Amino acid sequence: MHYIDLRSDTVSHPTPEMREAMARAAVGDDVYHDDPTVNQLEAEAAALFGMEAAVFVTSGTQGNLCALLAHCQRGDAIIVGDTSHIFRYEQGGMAQLGGILPQPIPVQADASFRLSDLENALNPDDEHMPITRLVALENTHNMAGGVALQPEKIAEVAAFARRNQLKLHIDGARIFNAAAALGVDAKALAAGADSLTFCLSKGLCAPAGSVLVGGQDFIRRARRARKVLGGSMRQAGILAAAGLIALRTMKDRLGEDHENAQLLAEGLSEIPGIIIDRQNTNFVFFSLAAGLKLSLPEFVDALRDDYTILMSPYSSDSRQLRLRTHYWIDRPAIEKVLAAVRAVLS
Repeated sequence: MHYIDLRSDTVSHPTPEMREAMARAAVGDDVYHDDPTVNQLEAEAAALFGMEAAVFVTSGTQGNLCALLAHCQRGDAIIVGDTSHIFRYEQGGMAQLGGILPQPIPVQADASFRLSDLENALNPDDEHMPITRLVALENTHNMAGGVALQPEKIAEVAAFARRNQLKLHIDGARIFNAAAALGVDAKALAAGADSLTFCLSKGLCAPAGSVLVGGQDFIRRARRARKVLGGSMRQAGILAAAGLIALRTMKDRLGEDHENAQLLAEGLSEIPGIIIDRQNTNFVFFSLAAGLKLSLPEFVDALRDDYTILMSPYSSDSRQLRLRTHYWIDRPAIEKVLAAVRAVLS
């Protein structure tokens, strides 16, 4: 059965072009650096962000953890957003596996940090305190509603890091969505960063994988971290082939997903009982009005069972849903969703 799946852009699946490239991919043993397709993906990814090198990893979570393990020693501290994916949704891997202490600070509505919060989180050179080693940003920021972090805000944090001999890592899982939304080259969003990781799945539609980019010495350390995390792969060119299609063609069409998200939000706003909370990039947040007799689970179940539309509540204690558009949600799908919501709430 075909569903219109708005639960997340993580549900996207490979395009026909990707499947063809995967079937024909030249492969080798990546642990020996013998996989030509992986090598090509890493070279193109590094060049795209103006970095010296890159390493193909299994996921964004693994890429972030490899970065933290490469930048920090056990007992070091990092400054990180209190709603960031690294802090909230990666199982505390930095502490579990790296002995790294997170020092969370508030994330502003535009996904930025206040300079005063950065300064207050920076530990002095005191033998009683852990050494602050790193600052981590997220772009686009998931829990800030998919908002794109502006280049000037990144530059402020990069300048702070340089002044204080810190490293800067960017969790750029959806960095190409940010670039599309801001109308800038992705390289501009990595300026001043020491490392950046981005996902090849989600809006780019590859079936799996992320890439971590940075300097040569940093990537050498990150590869060691990947190994101990069980992330070294063999004939990974089958996956990297889809990643190359993602970088070469899919990143340039993400604006369509943003337009569809805006169209979806505008259409939903015209339906009685729907409250639009926010819409950024390919994210749409909306709530069911308190006066509706229909509960949130009943609403979701009706869309699934009667109209083959998948949505999921954003949290169990609210009436809010978060939708994400992606390659497989086109204009006709948007119209079907709007018609179904009208019918369910009528």
